[in-house]
Amino acid sequence: MTAPPGLLERARSGEAEAFRVIFETHAPAVRRFLGDLLRDDAAADEAAQETFVRAHARLGTLREEARLSTWLFGIARLVSFEQGRLARREAPVEEMPAQIDRAPTPEAALLGGEADRVLGEALGALDAERRAALLLRLDHGLGYAEIAEAMGWPLQKVKNEIHRARLQLRARLSGYLEEKP
Repeated sequence: MTAPPGLLERARSGEAEAFRVIFETHAPAVRRFLGDLLRDDAAADEAAQETFVRAHARLGTLREEARLSTWLFGIARLVSFEQGRLARREAPVEEMPAQIDRAPTPEAALLGGEADRVLGEALGALDAERRAALLLRLDHGLGYAEIAEAMGWPLQKVKNEIHRARLQLRARLSGYLEEKP
């Protein structure tokens, strides 16, 4: 999703209404991404706020040709890793939530509670950066080049990490997905 012509420039010049439009356009996807990464609603809300505070402060660093959403996902990723490090220092791993709690999509409603729990656990078992790359691809529809930009990785690493994430998910879900006799 690209910003309407002139919106980014207006936001850079300090126009509050322009930044509000950017926020309202991109906040739901950024919040969902953070919810999937952090697996804690309160932490995801806080991280989303911090993402947009940082974005506002750094609007001048955004290259014209870059997609705004890719840039925001990159900031969100960094904020989530900072919050994840803090959470690991403050709470033992077993106290962290085991499933993603977000407004259900039609697909999630069809899967039902147990399947959502199993998928949430499988995603939670992935390395945080690998999970971030996979979610940017599957949940947010970013291309490999956009993910490379958001993650700060070479293109080949993005392809490798997403491939490995899919293999890990397939292995973790294989017992659940096999048909029972």
